[in-house]
Amino acid sequence: MADRYLHLTGTAPGRFLTRRLGLPQPVRLRRWTVGTPTLEGPLLHLTAGRSALGSTLAPVLAATGLKVTEHAERPAGIVVDATGITTAAGLGDVHAALHPVVRSLSTGGRVVALGTPPSPDDHHQAAAQQALEGFVRSLGKEIGRGATVQLLRIAPGAAASAESTLRFLLSPRSAYVSGQVIELTAAAPGPVDDWVVPLAGRTALVTGAARGIGASVACVLARDGARVICLDVPQAEEELSRTADRLGATALPLDITAPDAAARIAGAAPEGLDVLVHNAGITRDRRLANMPAERWASVVEVNLDSVLRTTDALLDAGTVNRGGRIVATASIAGIAGNNGQTNYAASKAGIIGLVRSLAPRAAAEHDVTVNAVAPGFIETKMTAAVPLLIREAGRRMNSLSQGGLPIDVAETTAWFAQPASSAVNGQVVRVCGQSLLGA
Repeated sequence: MADRYLHLTGTAPGRFLTRRLGLPQPVRLRRWTVGTPTLEGPLLHLTAGRSALGSTLAPVLAATGLKVTEHAERPAGIVVDATGITTAAGLGDVHAALHPVVRSLSTGGRVVALGTPPSPDDHHQAAAQQALEGFVRSLGKEIGRGATVQLLRIAPGAAASAESTLRFLLSPRSAYVSGQVIELTAAAPGPVDDWVVPLAGRTALVTGAARGIGASVACVLARDGARVICLDVPQAEEELSRTADRLGATALPLDITAPDAAARIAGAAPEGLDVLVHNAGITRDRRLANMPAERWASVVEVNLDSVLRTTDALLDAGTVNRGGRIVATASIAGIAGNNGQTNYAASKAGIIGLVRSLAPRAAAEHDVTVNAVAPGFIETKMTAAVPLLIREAGRRMNSLSQGGLPIDVAETTAWFAQPASSAVNGQVVRVCGQSLLGA
């Protein structure tokens, strides 16, 4: 459904009226297209105090495709290296670096602060580096004009593994991701022969792929070069086949809760899976006092239990190849809760628990990463059916003052799926425009 308010604020009378009334003034977000694959303008590289990365950062920034400079009147992006901040007093260097230039950032620009993981052995360093999180989240809420702000924590020795993440964060692909804290391990990146099609030669399976977010995820993975298997329930077979045919993909009509689901997935991918995307999900909303047991059970079964079962079975059978990627769909509801969605929120919080527990073991035992996207208000047929006032509140209650699109979730999933994203593991990234609800 079209966002008429966003269209209104894009007109001169609309801007005048909303400014006079003190209403939100969202900026139409610039997303990736073939003609505009990168941000337009230079990348300003700043250092707060002394960098802990030394000379390893420069070639990684150069690989983003942006012109890197230490002085720019209208930068498209700003990277501030705060990895050397180890004291509370040192935080003043972050202010000194960004204060003079933050207003010059282009509309729809990107700010990425680089930090290091807080140390369990040095509470001064831990305090200073944790302070960067509050700083970034606050700046994301005040910067405006469609710009986004992130904190990227780089483990010692992990700078060379940051390329795929910086390419994503400093590009139009991350348009609806803001206020996020992402941690990188020192895992070596897998090879990418062509960044136009970074998933070339890889096989991906997407559940819930007939429509909505799942169809968009399948589309982006195919665009990035993957051979895609689209899975959805047999009742959606006609729509699933249309989606698969459009992408040159394979349709797999299958109920993910079926006892033989993992075996049938393995049979559809005889050479194994390189990317497994758990996107299938349902809602059966009702307040707990009015919720019958079958509504509770069906949501937990589809959204969580089936994910646990099939993931375990596919990993144990070796169907997920070494160097593979597992991406699950959580939700902002699993972080902040939602009225009438105790079942749904429980299932999506469960996905977060799965990711945090399984990620280190899957990496150690199978060379597989496990991450999750947590969408906020995304413009789909489901949200179009929400009552008008609630829908408008959902759209405006984030730092970008608008709803996201399925493509925003898909782009984040595709970044997780890249072979070069080996260092991204155990992360839950909210695709919510920095929702004002939840952390």
